[in-house]
Amino acid sequence: MRLHVPIKLRWSDLDAYGHVNNAEMLRLLEEARIEAFWAPDDSGHGSGEAVGGSTAVLDGRPGADTLTLIARQEIEYLAPIPYLRQPLDVQLWLGRLGGASLEVNYEVWSPEGVEPRTMFSRAATTIVLVDAASQRPRRINDRERAAWTPYLDDPVTFTKR
Repeated sequence: MRLHVPIKLRWSDLDAYGHVNNAEMLRLLEEARIEAFWAPDDSGHGSGEAVGGSTAVLDGRPGADTLTLIARQEIEYLAPIPYLRQPLDVQLWLGRLGGASLEVNYEVWSPEGVEPRTMFSRAATTIVLVDAASQRPRRINDRERAAWTPYLDDPVTFTKR
């Protein structure tokens, strides 16, 4: 099963060539990942409601017990993303759920309802869960594993290797 997270572009995401800058693509993926996996804060922002809420179990607030560190990222660009007013459809799933790490996979699509549908990029991010106090990796707990297992599927396949 995939999560669908709508992500709006900002005008500042574009570069001099009139498409989304490669560095900004990492920010777009980060926004989708936080919306999907981080629990809401006290303000109600980042509720995970866009994707059902059940996956949003990581506490990303300052002082949280767990840090989420990026160990690896890979992006394959398939088509330039022009400025679009409708949100991109960022699809996420887990390609691997390990002991202390997980691999978040993505496909970035043109907005739903816009034809023809275009896949702009595919990507993968390996995240390591780290205990904030000890600064050592910590195991994925039962609550996290139960929330994320339904989204476990085959890892993204990169075609340009």
